[in-house]
Amino acid sequence: MSASAVVTGFGVAAPNGLGTEDYWAATRAGRAGIGPLTRFDARGYRARLAGEVPGFAARDHVPVRLIPQTDHMTRLTLATAEWAFDDAGIRPSDLERFGSGVVTAATAGGYAFGERELRALWAEGPDHVSAYQSFAWFYAVNTGQLSIRHGVRGASSALVSDQAGGLDALTQARRLIRKGQRLMLAGGVDSSLCSWGWVAHLAGGRVSDSGDPERAYLPFDREARGHVPGEGGALLVIEDADAARRRGARVHGEIAGCASSFDPPRDSGRPGNLAAAIRGALDDAGARPADIDVVFADAAAVPELDLAEADALRAVFGPGAVPVTAPKTMTGRLGAGAGALDVVTALLALRDGVIPPTVHVTPDPAYGLDLVTRARAARPRTALVLARGFGGFNSAAVLRAPAG
Repeated sequence: MSASAVVTGFGVAAPNGLGTEDYWAATRAGRAGIGPLTRFDARGYRARLAGEVPGFAARDHVPVRLIPQTDHMTRLTLATAEWAFDDAGIRPSDLERFGSGVVTAATAGGYAFGERELRALWAEGPDHVSAYQSFAWFYAVNTGQLSIRHGVRGASSALVSDQAGGLDALTQARRLIRKGQRLMLAGGVDSSLCSWGWVAHLAGGRVSDSGDPERAYLPFDREARGHVPGEGGALLVIEDADAARRRGARVHGEIAGCASSFDPPRDSGRPGNLAAAIRGALDDAGARPADIDVVFADAAAVPELDLAEADALRAVFGPGAVPVTAPKTMTGRLGAGAGALDVVTALLALRDGVIPPTVHVTPDPAYGLDLVTRARAARPRTALVLARGFGGFNSAAVLRAPAG
């Protein structure tokens, strides 16, 4: 039988809370972290709202020697990894030489680093950018920095599948656990809130231009007009269940099933394949639709995409048959960090018996969803997390609360 993969630790950096407990307290209470951009002067852009991680000072969390070699995203990642290992009560150095690996995902990493180097080039001339500096960002990308800093020598990789990337990273980590890896650090922490990255966000055509933080990101609402970009995410420590049990680890939950699919081209006339990913994850978990107690939606806030997601959920579960929530309305869409953060949020919801809200949204009955807009007391044991990436990526994961 394949090994069971369980989550024994996680670290969080989110726009409505730095650290897991701050994030979860804010999320349960419905406190959002979306507001005007402060990283650069955004007055010349049509969209000026974002979810920025508050109170993060790199010198408090990252060795000073690494700061010149990294950008904001990598620093957030390094800090989040520390918190995840602390939560799990283990370090890769505690294991055999090749006993641990790392899988991360990103959508737009490197914008801030690249913009900084280009500005220096313009200001100081071509001699400023040495071969080492040109290469530094690519060497410092999350997986490499984490492997070096923590002595991770086992199977590792980096994935790119846009918003679906965080779930895909967890899926790959689970696959490696089933192949015999002892421990994996996996997930995604994303950030591209600089002027260069902001242009890329706007070029996608899905960013809300509302100036009201409470009306800008409204999935499954008649007034949906696009999403608000954010930064942050989560990293999770995933272990073989038997090994975690032997060391007496606290288990947050099990990654019970995973699946992915890919949509056909938009002009093909063929329907999307999100429902196939949902059914695949259920089959992988040995679960039925009736076993799912809550769905954490992708929540694009683009009417066409919201309708496709609602259609998939109704096709699998029936109209209004399962509570659906999208706590990312409090953070914005975090790129590859979104799916990993939703997994942490789902595990905390299973732990505490509460479904966090989808804030500021007035659900459109036409979608046929039981959308949770206020924190709801419940006894969920099994959750489904969905993520979709630009270009047709679909990912789904089934999570179970720890036994007992």
